[in-house]
Amino acid sequence: MLSFDRAAYGTASVLRGIQHATGDSDDFVSIVNVPVPGRRSVRAAVARLRRLGVDGMLAVAPRRSTVDVLAAVAGGIPLVAVGAAPQDVLPAVAIDHYGAAAAVTRHLLELGHRTVFHIAGPTDRTDPGPRLAGWRDTLLGAAAILPLPLVGDWTAASGYELGSRLAARREVTAIFAANDQMALGVFRALFDAGRRVPQDVSVVGFDGTPQAEFFSPPLTTVGQNFIELGRRSLRLLLGEIELGPTGPIRETIAAELIPRASTAPPA
Repeated sequence: MLSFDRAAYGTASVLRGIQHATGDSDDFVSIVNVPVPGRRSVRAAVARLRRLGVDGMLAVAPRRSTVDVLAAVAGGIPLVAVGAAPQDVLPAVAIDHYGAAAAVTRHLLELGHRTVFHIAGPTDRTDPGPRLAGWRDTLLGAAAILPLPLVGDWTAASGYELGSRLAARREVTAIFAANDQMALGVFRALFDAGRRVPQDVSVVGFDGTPQAEFFSPPLTTVGQNFIELGRRSLRLLLGEIELGPTGPIRETIAAELIPRASTAPPA
């Protein structure tokens, strides 16, 4: 496995899912971390796995710009992208981030909010593209006002900073943060501004972290089935190893909206 952001909750959960999928098999897994993806570092990581004599590789959460590099340096070793943004170069298995973000946005609109403000993740990472697009397209389809998205860095601190800007705007009644940690920062920003969740502002996160149900109030979020993601990724890779290249197949796994007490109709 090649891991491109091992510290992130999603990436760490994918790694656990893949290791769970190999637990009852004879497959042995080696993990190479690539903390700063670039052509040189990706080439070095692939060369390291090649020296180990691996039969195939799973690239976990590669950036869009990294996918072409991976395809070029794999050198005939079967390779599957796990949790990657939509692309037509490598076989891939991913969570349906677009559909999940659309479901979040519909949930808030159906509660009666006129629009939904969005705090996105970094624009050079894998997932924020589909999440932002699902939010944007759903607002446009509902003929709702489309606010400019704010861009954080996945941390609670960035959620607090951007949440403070939104808390000062009285027209803001619903906020969708692209992960649960940024939603935590939004909670604190709203509290400090004297705005209540959900009475004044509804908040939704993404990732379904174990801590989300212990926020105050419990956080509405999106759960992702990382065990299934690991299982299907391994199955696709083993098929590539045994049967040969099958082309850029893409399998998508649905995510689940988990409504909790952080969302309500606007006052």
